[in-house]
Amino acid sequence: MKVVITDYEYENIETERAIIEGAGFTLHSCQLKRPEELLPVLRDADAVITQYSSITSEVIEGMEHCRMIIKYGIGVNNIDCDAAAAKGILVCNVPDYGISEVSDHTCAMILALGRKLMPLAGALKSGDWGYSSAVPLKRLSECTLGLVGFGRIPQMAAKKMRAFGMTVSAYDPFVSSETAAEQSVNLVSLDELLRTGDFISVHCPLTSDTFHLIGKEEIEKMKASAFLINTARGGIIDEKALITALKEKRIAGAGIDVFEEEPVHPGHPLLSMDNVIATPHSAWYSETAIRTLQRKAAEEVVNVLKGNKPFNRVV
Repeated sequence: MKVVITDYEYENIETERAIIEGAGFTLHSCQLKRPEELLPVLRDADAVITQYSSITSEVIEGMEHCRMIIKYGIGVNNIDCDAAAAKGILVCNVPDYGISEVSDHTCAMILALGRKLMPLAGALKSGDWGYSSAVPLKRLSECTLGLVGFGRIPQMAAKKMRAFGMTVSAYDPFVSSETAAEQSVNLVSLDELLRTGDFISVHCPLTSDTFHLIGKEEIEKMKASAFLINTARGGIIDEKALITALKEKRIAGAGIDVFEEEPVHPGHPLLSMDNVIATPHSAWYSETAIRTLQRKAAEEVVNVLKGNKPFNRVV
């Protein structure tokens, strides 16, 4: 059986090769992202591993006997899941490879924004000794963290930030109040979350239902002193609305690891704002996370091709 890796940004794929070829399957790797490039390569594939390639309905329709597509990562927004489901192709992901890293990154942004480290450091480099550049500054234990989504990553972020004494609320229509209560988290409506949170952190998946979930109207409900953090997917927040709100000081600042279009252009407005911490979709990264992701993606392929139930099925 033939396994194809469409694209990857890792140093090598020796881990995948050892696992997949060790199980008796063949592995082909390439660096292709556009549908027209992928069609001839994936036509006879039995399994596909992809990172950023556009696995469109056209590509899926051209697959003759593919059993599964797996994403290097969590979000499968680059895969047409409806088309895959219609053709009986499993779509899988690796949901647990970078929980620690993304939650750490989220907390680091909250701490840096909350303690106003960037303006303080900038002021000191300009010769300003003192705390005037951070005024006003609120004690973290007096703040509320609002989580949009309450899956594995936000649950870990909640645990970490509660250690700083923060009150934590969450909005997630798919989570029970009992589950939230077990972790000392208040389950609230999105409206209440936005109005009461000092930090709003986005963690839900990007779907047709969550595209621009946080738009102009939602941002206007936030406190003027609040910060918006996104380590999930760029399309969940309306970037134009966020940029306008930051320019007009409707909110205090933002921590952004993901953008609506990636890679982001160097001239993007968010990259030049003093009240924004921007990172290049790297919240997931550590050497351990990379090794885990590559290994688990390959193990899932072998598992499915051997006729077993997938470990992590999306559709």
